Amino acid sequence: MFTGLMLNTWVAASVVAVIAGMTGFFAVLRGSTFAAHAIPNGAFAGAAGASLLGINVIWGLAVFAVGGALGIGALGSEGRTALRPARNDVVTALALVVMLGLGALFVSISSQYAEETYSLLFGEVFGVSRSEVLPILGLGAAAAVAIGAAFRPLMLTSALPEVAEARGVSTRRVDLYFLIVMALATSMTVPVVGALLMFSLMIGPAAAARAVTARPGVALALSVVIAVATVWLSIALSYQTNWPLGFFVGTIGALFYLTGLVARAVGPRRAAAVG
Repeated sequence: MFTGLMLNTWVAASVVAVIAGMTGFFAVLRGSTFAAHAIPNGAFAGAAGASLLGINVIWGLAVFAVGGALGIGALGSEGRTALRPARNDVVTALALVVMLGLGALFVSISSQYAEETYSLLFGEVFGVSRSEVLPILGLGAAAAVAIGAAFRPLMLTSALPEVAEARGVSTRRVDLYFLIVMALATSMTVPVVGALLMFSLMIGPAAAARAVTARPGVALALSVVIAVATVWLSIALSYQTNWPLGFFVGTIGALFYLTGLVARAVGPRRAAAVG
């Protein structure tokens, strides 16, 4: 389990989990879970187009992911408020529909789509090569730096958008910045973990962390820890049972979230009983 290509699997999946935990935390905090679903799934169309043209799928993923993020950010509402998220769900849905429609077209005219399509949707975690590990490591560092550099604006526009606007922080620019970071992160990780698996890793651990604590720093760290734990448990169980990795990722992420909800519900009652 810890030899040969499996070492690449553990390293790549761990880095992807860290990226997903960080970006997913802000996606949940900002109410951008629909965009977190639309961007990686819509970027699949870019990968299908790149495969059809015979070029590296990373370029297709990046173009469609960033293009989708720019479209959602530009056509969404003009500002973020406590009652109105910056991105309109209708715009996000339309962007997803257009990109998936193009993906269906590219797949339909390709003669080698079945295996590649499956790997793009569900990933090939157990087939990660050494050449794929280095770009993922670079992406992890870049994503961490990008989020760390804009941590305070991201937190301010997420929690107190009106205060951010009053202080001269453009919520729309921060929204667009975050969308691009999320797009670039998913464009490099989709070939390894798949579009559906990336979404599961983004939302499940972050939602579980938010259910446990309202402290931003603690929730962010906990989101990363839960994402890494989810991936490690999923890899081990999938390796032993030969069941799909995506099944374990989705199930374990949901269990973590339900556990967080139970802990949040039981906590006040226990405190009241002690009091």
